[in-house]
Amino acid sequence: MTTQPEPADQPVEPHVLPSVRASDDEREQVVQALSEHATTGRLTLAELEERIGLAYRSVTRDDLAKLTADLPGSSALAPVANSGPVVRSDGGQRRSATKWIVAFMGGTEKRGRWRAAERINAVAVMGGHDIDLRHAELDADDTTIIAITIMGGMDIYVPDTIDVEVGGFSLMGGTGERGSRRPARAGAPRIKILAYNLMGGIDVWRLPEETKDMTLKQAKKAAKRAE
Repeated sequence: MTTQPEPADQPVEPHVLPSVRASDDEREQVVQALSEHATTGRLTLAELEERIGLAYRSVTRDDLAKLTADLPGSSALAPVANSGPVVRSDGGQRRSATKWIVAFMGGTEKRGRWRAAERINAVAVMGGHDIDLRHAELDADDTTIIAITIMGGMDIYVPDTIDVEVGGFSLMGGTGERGSRRPARAGAPRIKILAYNLMGGIDVWRLPEETKDMTLKQAKKAAKRAE
């Protein structure tokens, strides 16, 4: 009688431990690291706020690690010290900081990826500006924009998660704050706008997160709906 061979032992499934859950301190450590990278030009405002939102929603340390995987440093949970000039991924040095934006009897647009100095002077004389900070690189956690219009106009656009402080005065003109009313994120970079108008006007637009890749025209429509 032929004996049937006994079935081979089935491989034992490895017991995989679930990823280690992240603590609040570890989330804050990653947020701090991301903020430092933003002030060295590696992240724009929109990228910073997107990753910070993901950091606060992260459940595991693996989730947090993904947020800093493309940034230099020995550990995703160890903030990187800022030292020396920043070399961009394309091999070039960091772009020059913008300190002046001037229009005389004309208009300018400042948008896309650009570097905002710690203090910016924006002047519009019988002209206008669109200053879009959504994809800007910040030189500091506190940025000041001195905005002056003389028979002109200016629109300044910022993500609604950023802390925005508006001051100044107007003579035969005005300054408006438009868009989202959502409170700024705790610990977010601060942008201080000092607006001075002489027969001119300045509007500061706080744009919801979902507008980060929209055109300015589309973003303004979405901001009006969020008012």
